[in-house]
Amino acid sequence: MRNRNSWLVVIVLLIIFSLWVNISKDIVIYNPFTDTAIVERNVDVKLGLDLRGGLQALLEADVPADTAISSEELQNAKNIMENRVNGLGVSEITMQTAGDRRIVAEFPGVSNPEEVVAMLKQTALLEFVDMGTTPVPEGTVIKTDFGVTTPTDPAAAPTDPAETTYHTVMTGAGLKTAAVTRSETGEYAISFTLKPDATDIFGEYTTSHQQQYLAIVLDKKVISTPIIQSPITDGQGQISGSFTQEEAQNLAVNLRSGALPIPIKVVESRTIGAILGEESVRKSVQAGIIGLIVVILFMGFNYRVLGIIADLALICYVLFTLMLFKLIPVTLTLPGIAGFILGIGMAVDANVLIFERLKEELRGGRNLRQAIDLAWSRAWPSIRDSNTSTLITCAILFIFGNTFGASMVKGFSVTLALGVGVSLFTAIIVTRTFLHTALDGMKLAEHPRWFGL
Repeated sequence: MRNRNSWLVVIVLLIIFSLWVNISKDIVIYNPFTDTAIVERNVDVKLGLDLRGGLQALLEADVPADTAISSEELQNAKNIMENRVNGLGVSEITMQTAGDRRIVAEFPGVSNPEEVVAMLKQTALLEFVDMGTTPVPEGTVIKTDFGVTTPTDPAAAPTDPAETTYHTVMTGAGLKTAAVTRSETGEYAISFTLKPDATDIFGEYTTSHQQQYLAIVLDKKVISTPIIQSPITDGQGQISGSFTQEEAQNLAVNLRSGALPIPIKVVESRTIGAILGEESVRKSVQAGIIGLIVVILFMGFNYRVLGIIADLALICYVLFTLMLFKLIPVTLTLPGIAGFILGIGMAVDANVLIFERLKEELRGGRNLRQAIDLAWSRAWPSIRDSNTSTLITCAILFIFGNTFGASMVKGFSVTLALGVGVSLFTAIIVTRTFLHTALDGMKLAEHPRWFGL
């Protein structure tokens, strides 16, 4: 009895929390002692490319066809590009490897496709270059000795900055963090910290080259030429220049994410409008509500009191599933919504199996409490096997969608799998707890019609 009461408390708390999340666009949890927010999160519904429109791009490794590319290199390239685009504030993106050379990228709701595509193409090679006592102007494209194996003869060095080869002290691979800062005068800069090995290199160089210039070069273009005023041995520094906020943000994103392990080219990019739009979203929601009402009426009419209890558990299923969609978050596409609506039928299936077994036990002369426990234990193998087979199908669809870049198939499998998981919880815990709470102690002989007998 205590265990059932404990579960009832847990279920009530979950219902309250689900209602809070489902009606909110942002959730904030405050520390009661300091009145500061300890959790701040946006939980608005995320809509996919087919519902919102946006940018779709097909990316491919820019190497000869006979060059082998490992799956790890392709995956790392995908992860780096995701970090870059997320740094631009483009949320809800979907990037999937397709085959062994391509990546399919979708950016729902994006309003600046040119900037996104440009960011995807960049390699962002950052170099800290020794300029000695004669710096070159910002914006100058120079040559460096990074990656050059043939030594340069200093005596034969040309005087033209475009022809001179400069020494690279360190590359951006030594950076640990990079973030945009703004001075009191309103100028933007990028503050960075270095990894331990790079800290030693940077410390030794700045100690022996005080009052000399150290150029900061991005993709062979000088963006800043600060002078070394004092040794920098703590692994912290700042990149300053005539940056706008957007330029500083883009540079910080590139520095944090690093260079791509393989060159990537954009094979195709297109801006697409919402295929379905708000009207289709509204109709999909209406279809879900109608389906839920039909199921509720069917269960109540066919199973009476048992059906009403199942309806309450079904409402819990809807609340819990929507909560998970918003918290994870799941980006909803039309197939994803279809998976959710299909999950409603899956959720009630377990209740039908339990209630039919329950009616059989009641006809066999069991009292109500015994009938509930026996019905659940005997229906469980069928519930387990049917849901397991559905989860296996979801796994196959997920693997297929992930391998071939079919994001809609992947979204359908995710929403359906989540629905199956929640339906198992509602069948195993919620329905059983509600049954015992409402029916324990009831005399069946006085009300057989209440159970459809």
